[in-house]
Amino acid sequence: MSIEGYDLLIEEFKYLLEVEKSKVAQEKLVAAAMGDRSENADYHAAKEKLRHIDKRLFYLNSIIQKSQIIDPSKLSHKKVSFGSSVRILNIDTDKEELYTICGVLESEPENGLISVHSPLARAMIGKEVDEQFKIQLPNSKKEYEIVEIYYKNIFSLKKNIRTKEHFSFH
Repeated sequence: MSIEGYDLLIEEFKYLLEVEKSKVAQEKLVAAAMGDRSENADYHAAKEKLRHIDKRLFYLNSIIQKSQIIDPSKLSHKKVSFGSSVRILNIDTDKEELYTICGVLESEPENGLISVHSPLARAMIGKEVDEQFKIQLPNSKKEYEIVEIYYKNIFSLKKNIRTKEHFSFH
């Protein structure tokens, strides 16, 4: 994952832990003070939110612990690697396509950001300009040629960047 992707995970983790969890815990205390908990919808809603926050914190912590951070700006990009933007030519249709290889959590296939683990990325990694490669799809085989390899910051290409508004549980 890129440095920006890692930083975003850390930001979400800290926000959930330091802001959202304490806010919802306070909501739960206020609701509990209203009396009978067995029929208290606010109390049960706050409890459920806390459960979701804890699950998300556990997930984020797991991802953070396992993350391999790569700064693609320091790679040469003479060959396709993590962080490379790659212009390829579909040999059958003679149409060009553009993809940038990124981490799983950073991918936006609809915007050309593909996971390093995707079949297309795996087929391109290690290739150089003018090299051809084939990729097996469920119903066919496609053949491509690498036209250009360059570096462009992954987060400058993202259209769906999560912010604090996306971190909270409503």
